[in-house]
Formats: sequence, C-alpha cells, structure tokens
Amino acid sequence: MGAPVRVAAAPRFALVAGEASGDLLAGHLLDALRARWPGLQAMGVGGAEMAARGFQAWWPVDRLAVRGYLEVLPRLPALLRLRRQLGDRLLAERPDLFIGVDAPDFNFDLEARLKAGGIRTLHFVSPSFWAWRPEKLLKLKAAADHVLCLFPFEPALLAEQGIAASYVGHPLASAIPLQSDRAAARRALGLDAQSPVVALLPGSRAAEIKHLASRFFQAAARIRQARPATQFIVPTVPERLPQVQALAAASGLGASLAVLRGQSHAALAACDVTLIASGTATLEAALFKRPMVIAYAMPALSYRLMRARRQLPWVGLPNILCAPPEWLHRPAGLTAQQAADRPDAPFVVPELLQHAATPAALAQAVLDWLAAPEKIAATEARFAALHHDLRRDTARLATDAIEALFAR
Repeated sequence: MGAPVRVAAAPRFALVAGEASGDLLAGHLLDALRARWPGLQAMGVGGAEMAARGFQAWWPVDRLAVRGYLEVLPRLPALLRLRRQLGDRLLAERPDLFIGVDAPDFNFDLEARLKAGGIRTLHFVSPSFWAWRPEKLLKLKAAADHVLCLFPFEPALLAEQGIAASYVGHPLASAIPLQSDRAAARRALGLDAQSPVVALLPGSRAAEIKHLASRFFQAAARIRQARPATQFIVPTVPERLPQVQALAAASGLGASLAVLRGQSHAALAACDVTLIASGTATLEAALFKRPMVIAYAMPALSYRLMRARRQLPWVGLPNILCAPPEWLHRPAGLTAQQAADRPDAPFVVPELLQHAATPAALAQAVLDWLAAPEKIAATEARFAALHHDLRRDTARLATDAIEALFAR
C-alpha cells in the first residue's frame, strides 16, 4: 500500500456487489459515501439500488448471482473471465479504493490482485467464518486492508486472526423503522385488515425459486385449508416475476395469493408471519419484528458439501444473532460437524432445511405461529432488542473507517 494520503474531494471508488442483497447493502453504503464526498465517482459491478445512486455499472449484478458448488460450475469460465477483465481495467484506471461488497468467492481473489498492485482494498461484510468455511480468513487477510463488519461480535474475532476490522452496524437496521405500521401496509397492498396474512419469500435467485417456490405454494394451500381466510403475498424481484407468476397461477390458490413486483418491505410490514428462504431477507423480517419459518433447499450434493462445513447449529441470521455469545465459539474437543449438530441448540425461529422442508412441515410450522400469540410477543421483544443492537450511525462509522484507512 502507498504512503498515507487524504481522501480526495472527488474520489473514485470501485465497488463489486454479487447479488440482490449485496446491491441493497452497497446502495446504503453509497448514500453514506456521497454524504461524506459529494463528488464521488463510483463504478464496477452493481444492480438497480446502486444505479439509483449514480453508480456506473460496467457489468450488472446478476452476472455474479450464483450459489452452491455444483451450480457455479457451468458459469465458472465466464465468472473467471469477468474477474480477469475487471481486474485488468481497475489496475489500468487505478481507483482510489476498491470495495468488495460480500461475494467473497469472487471478490477475495480480485481484492488480493488489486492490493498487490498498490490499490487500497476494503471488504464490506465479513464472511461468515464463525458459521462455516473458516478457511476464508486466510484469503480475507491477504485480500483486504480493512473489513467493515455488520455484526458487533465480528471485529474481536477477526482481530484474533490479525485482520483489521470495524463494526459499523447493519444499514438495514437504520433503513427499517423501529416500529412499522401493519394496518397502513395492508391498506397500501389492498389486504383485508382482519384476516391473517402470510408473506412467502422463496428468494431472489432462479435456483431458489426452482427449489422453494412450489414447496411454499403447496404449504400455503395447506394453510388455507386449515385457515380459509388467510391471505398470501409473494414479493418478487422484477427479473423473477414471470417465473413466480407462472408457479402462482398453477398453485390453485387463486385470489388468496397476490404476487407483488418488489415491495418486500411492504409485505413484511403487512404480514403476521413469513415463510422465508434463508438469507439476508430473514434479517429484514427480524427487523420488522415478524415471526418466521426459515427454509432452504438445493441440489443434494451441494447440500451435503455445505452441511459438512457448517460450524453452528443454525443457518438463519435471526437464530445466530440471538444466540448466546459463547455459542459462536466451537467447544474444545468437538468437530465442526458435532458443533453443528448439538441437540441443545436454542432456536428463536424454526429452520426447515432440505428434506425437512416439506410442504406439510412448512405449513404446520406457520400454523404453529398463528396459534401462539404469546410466543409471537416474546419473539417480537427479542427482535426489538436485536434491532437496537444493530442500529448504529453506519454512514459515519463506515466513512470514518475509510478516512482512517487512507491515513495509515
């Protein structure tokens, strides 16, 4: 890294976000960066949220959106070619800072190349090394000059590995109000104020829709049999709208199911409970104080490979973030698999993964929530405390960390 310098009045920052959740986080970060440096120029790989902040997308975010092991193989040559081309361009144009937003499998090698070439690198969102894939720490250390962490326990764990990091809070905790108006959200979506509302969020990737949407719709049909007045809403990213609409039309749910173009926050504000794919959306649901049933499914071999690398009993962020701190450290003498399979693990919300995510099981888990108002109230209180823990002045903390990075 070069000699200490101050950030220019009109700096040039390159960013790469790898999927819809990264695009959303990067959009909030760009708001903070432009507030500190109004003349900022930003370019790289991004999506609609980033573009709305004046970001110049050399490639769209969906070029990187892939999850799992086997699923990435057909796209690997194109991804490697894109990363090489992007690295060549950045080394030629030499931005003041490169910010990799999540997407570690793509960003870490790119960051390491840029860092070796004298470009300062920042990684936004620590990899979940405390949950699985601890080997990512070695790559992170080589890749990033500094890490911005979303969760309060992460900087101390990274410091143990010699990695400089700052806790900046989670931008979603500031973007989502501490209290949401359920009645207003229902009016805005044309929903009945008195009948139960279940939000179905099967994910934003094509593979997630393929593996989860039909299960969710079948579960919804069972819920409607038990509670005929229940209303269902499915917020959908625009690029998945035709796929989800076709599955919804075939579900037999008719007028009780509404497919929304976007509006995931409105759906979470309006619902009583959500059936939701594991991912950032589960944190959004927790910040809206909504009880949920977390589900995930993928090809069998990919699931076996991922499960073998888990170190915690949970995959859902609400369960991880509400867990006692000592649960984030593997007990001495336990293998990663043993730690992930501990039978006494406390769950705030249920998780039904892979073969366990049957329509019948998903439906019953949702019905259990609807029949347990006292449990819902206790869960809302835990999520409210979590919201306060994650709500920080992310704009100031993130930009202060960047200023400090340039002053090194």
